[in-house]
This record gives sequence, structure tokens and C-alpha cells, in this order.
Amino acid sequence: QVQLVESGGGLVQAGGSLRLSCAASGRTSSYLTVGWFRQAPGKEREFVSAISGSGGSTNYGDFVKGRFTISRDNRKNTVYLQMNSLKPEDTAVYYCAARIGSDFNSWGQGTQVTVSS
Repeated sequence: QVQLVESGGGLVQAGGSLRLSCAASGRTSSYLTVGWFRQAPGKEREFVSAISGSGGSTNYGDFVKGRFTISRDNRKNTVYLQMNSLKPEDTAVYYCAARIGSDFNSWGQGTQVTVSS
């Protein structure tokens, strides 16, 4: 069992930055692929980014276009999402999730990101 807690969301103006954190606990949390997803009101959940257990492999959703960077510190059991050049359309609840097996099936409670124009 892996428990995940997101933090770092908030209100920011367009063009600003935020860094989200996903703190994991559990015996194998340092070895799991962790992803970030987001869901805006009335929209489907959307993949944002993911990072392998070692941090050596990352991937991003097409809309990121170099604005976001995912990283991890396994000494702290924490995965980060640095978001720059934020746009109003980035407004959403952001969730982190751990992949156990083939699916992302251990989820945090989410953190709200609101970008004002």
C-alpha cells in the first residue's frame, strides 16, 4: 500500500509558476513510477507527466510543451512538478498517482491550481 499526499497548489497569475509536491509513504514508494494528472471542472482527467522510480525516464502530455518539469528525490520519497508559464487553461485539480503493476491505482487527494488571467 502506498499513500500519496499532494501539496503546493494555489492561485497564481498567468505567466507565473508553481511547484507541486507529492509525498509518498510505503515500503516500496521509492521504486514506483509516479504520475501527475489533472482534472478541470466538466472535463476528463488528463495525463500531465510521469517519472520512473529511478528518475531516469520521464514523459509529458503534449500540452506541456516544455513548460513543466517532473523530478523526484527518493531520499525524501517526494515527486515534484515544476510548472512555469502557467495559463488559465492549466486551472484544475492536480493529482499524483503511483503505478503498481500496469495501472496508476494509488491516488492522492489532489491539490487545486488556479491560474488567473
